[in-house]
Parts: sequence; structure tokens; C-alpha cells
Amino acid sequence: QVQLVESGGGLVQAGGSLRLSCALSGRTFSDYTLGWFRQAPGKERDFVTVISWSGGSTYYADSVKGRFTISRDNAKNTVYLQMNSLKPDDTAIYYCAAAPRGLTRALYYTGSSYSYWGQGTQVTVSS
Repeated sequence: QVQLVESGGGLVQAGGSLRLSCALSGRTFSDYTLGWFRQAPGKERDFVTVISWSGGSTYYADSVKGRFTISRDNAKNTVYLQMNSLKPDDTAIYYCAAAPRGLTRALYYTGSSYSYWGQGTQVTVSS
């Protein structure tokens, strides 16, 4: 059974930075495509970014492009989300999710494509 545990959330002022981490256990890390989603209060869960099993491909939502960077360390079984130039609109619970490495690109952006989810970590950006 795959387990995902996020960490690194917190309160930051607008313009600041945070780095989220998500550790995967229970299965071979490199067997999974990994994504980050977020859900703000009263809103639906939205795609943020995804990284392929090898780390060779990454994709971002337009709202975070140029500010957020996803990376993975297959030796540490961990995926990271570096968030810079944070805005109040980035306030949300952030979830990491895992999907089989064979997931096609068209399905990267849909939450239902991911089989495993972390518990989420709160990110709050104050103005």
C-alpha cells in the first residue's frame, strides 16, 4: 500500500517562499508519476503541477508557472514543490498524489487519474 506524507506548509507573507515535501513509502518510488493539487476554501481541488516518473517531464498550471518548481529525488523517495513569489491566492491545502508511471499526459491534470493521496498540508499566504 502506497503512503504519501506531505510536510513543509505554513504561514508566509506575500512574496515569500515555501518548500513542500512529500515522502512516498510502501512501493517503488520510481514506479509513480507524482502530482501536486490544491484546494482553497469553498473551491474545487485544482491541478498545480506534475512530474514524470523519471523527472524528465514537468507541467504546471498557468497560475503557478514561473513561480513554482516541482522536483523529485528518487534516492530519497521524495517529491518537492518549491513555491516562490507566493500570493494570497495561493492559500490552500496542498496535496501530493501518485499515479502509475504509465499515465498518459492527457490525464496528468485530472485528480481521478491518481490512485494515492497524501493528507494535505496547509499553506497560508498573508497580504
